Amino acid sequence: MSHDQDTLESLNRNIPLRDKLLKTHQAMQVHLPFIKRIAVAVYDPKTSLLKTYLHSSGEDNPLPNYQAQLSDAPSLQAILEQGRPRVINNMLTFENGAHEHTRRIGRQGYAASYTMPMFSNGVFFGFIFFNSSEADVFSDFVLEQLDVFGHLISLMVVNEIAVMRTLVAAVTTASHLTHQRDPETGSHLDRMSRYARLIAKALAPRHQLDDEYIERIFMFSPLHDIGKIGIPDNVLLKRGGLDVDETEVMHSHATKGREIIDDLLKNFGLDAIQHADILRNIAEYHHEQIDGGGYPAGLKGEAIPLEARIVAVADVFDALTSRRPYKDAWSNDEAFAMLQRLAGKKLDAECVQAMLAQRAAVEEIQAKFMERSI
Repeated sequence: MSHDQDTLESLNRNIPLRDKLLKTHQAMQVHLPFIKRIAVAVYDPKTSLLKTYLHSSGEDNPLPNYQAQLSDAPSLQAILEQGRPRVINNMLTFENGAHEHTRRIGRQGYAASYTMPMFSNGVFFGFIFFNSSEADVFSDFVLEQLDVFGHLISLMVVNEIAVMRTLVAAVTTASHLTHQRDPETGSHLDRMSRYARLIAKALAPRHQLDDEYIERIFMFSPLHDIGKIGIPDNVLLKRGGLDVDETEVMHSHATKGREIIDDLLKNFGLDAIQHADILRNIAEYHHEQIDGGGYPAGLKGEAIPLEARIVAVADVFDALTSRRPYKDAWSNDEAFAMLQRLAGKKLDAECVQAMLAQRAAVEEIQAKFMERSI
């Protein structure tokens, strides 16, 4: 009896998706050594944004934390419309391309490229890019192998994100069923999750945040207040101020949120999900304050997880600029001024500055996800 060495055995383990991509790339290079980079970009249908997500090229990454409208990449749009991969056997012209992402790839020195669209149950999901160090290498034989590896990578990515989306959908549905009287929930979550992503992207260079982490912030931030499911209506919906006991009950939603997340992860069999602590930290610590005056743990400064600090700024800004039954919406000028007053005291100053520096992007999000009438 002989025993074969399974070159992709590591894909059976509970390891991060990035590591699975690296292992797949290593296995591919045994037969296709000229493939120097595999990259994955995912698509957000609500905003038509194509966002970098994963790559296998280590520090050699020409497109860190990059996003662009799909309409700004006509060659990629053509791939989607045709439903077929694209082969570029010679990329010498890319450095002088019309778009920033094209020029960056061209400057990196890749000589050829193969691009596959990803679909999940027939719905467009994003692209996989195979970049080669040699030109004119994509023969029929090579393309057959790339197609197999491409579909394997697509399945891994789709499965990973589908798990996250299933979890988010389950929690969001539970929240909607419990709080149907809040018609603003959907647009609020659409806005604040994208504000959180803006902040995370701005902080990425200093904090070395990769695209996968930023996407988790985007996906998990809508679950920040899931603990309010456990708050009784007489407290949650009270229009006037809360007394001491009611305030304590309201504050318990942060701890309840962590408990609900833990239960969901266990009940859905997702205990070992990668980056689950990002989700837990957002739910539990988004009301902590830089000066230690927040809850539930009274954490200070950088002891507060970064993802919680990011979500806090996004949430406060959207709360200020949204109309509620008990308040009018503040103008952006008023809200930005308030963020500046809270910076370094209640809110993380770096996160606040990241928000203030992207006013045009903030206003674009507001226009895209306008507040509904209450």
